[in-house]
Amino acid sequence: MAPRIQPTARQVRLGAELRRLREAAGLKAREVARLLNSTSAQMSQVEAGLAGVSEERVRRLAAHYACTDEVLIDALVAMATDRTRGWWEEYRGVLPPVFLDTAEVEHHARALREVVIANVPGLLQIADYARAVFGYMRPELPKSEVNPRVEHRIRRRTVITGDNPTPYETIIHEFALRIRVADRQVSRAQLEFILDQIEQRHVTVRVIPVDQDGFAGAGASMMYVGGPVPRLDTGLRDAPTGTAFIDAESQLKTLRTLLDTVKKASLPPIASRDFIHRLTKEL
Repeated sequence: MAPRIQPTARQVRLGAELRRLREAAGLKAREVARLLNSTSAQMSQVEAGLAGVSEERVRRLAAHYACTDEVLIDALVAMATDRTRGWWEEYRGVLPPVFLDTAEVEHHARALREVVIANVPGLLQIADYARAVFGYMRPELPKSEVNPRVEHRIRRRTVITGDNPTPYETIIHEFALRIRVADRQVSRAQLEFILDQIEQRHVTVRVIPVDQDGFAGAGASMMYVGGPVPRLDTGLRDAPTGTAFIDAESQLKTLRTLLDTVKKASLPPIASRDFIHRLTKEL
């Protein structure tokens, strides 16, 4: 089978986890290849996410690596054998791959935590707000390219509005709530939508007021995606070239610490709801 031309972030993550298990076992790729009657090139493709891997091979690799964490092994098997073609696949070739990767990672999440500073979180944006954001960030894009971006962003909300919603907690800075990316009417509708979502038990919104003590910034917007096991958690951070996916444990630990620190500077959920309600009245 020919190597994948452009593996998804999830496929790359599976390969990275298999490589980490091998390295923890102190084995070289060529040594494992001989054990499996394979080649170093094939092992490299698997660990780069360029080639698929069967359940049987994942379990054989885990055995050779002396991995006894059955929950982790089962989670890796699930990643390897998942053939789900989610709604985001409709946008393959239409939108940049990172859009699809983000939606797929959110789809498989057990929990979502997010901090946003400049704009309302994508998962809570209404269509007019999202259209204004994309139009401002990429003014050269024609409507034929802006529209699928907006549509994709709205469809991402299924992870918190669907039949089996994912627990979602977001911390939003007051600046993001006050900035009018479009006009007064859109801003009011956006805040009202957030208030509606707060009524859902699985959605928690916290606000950092501009006059709040003890907040020195978060550097950039970020999301923490809880995986089926903690080892498979994923971080997403804004970067100069786009969204960066984080999977190294040291970086995930730093991200968790930062999220907890930012949370301490935010208002409790009820006070945050009241804060947003007051902003709505001001409009």
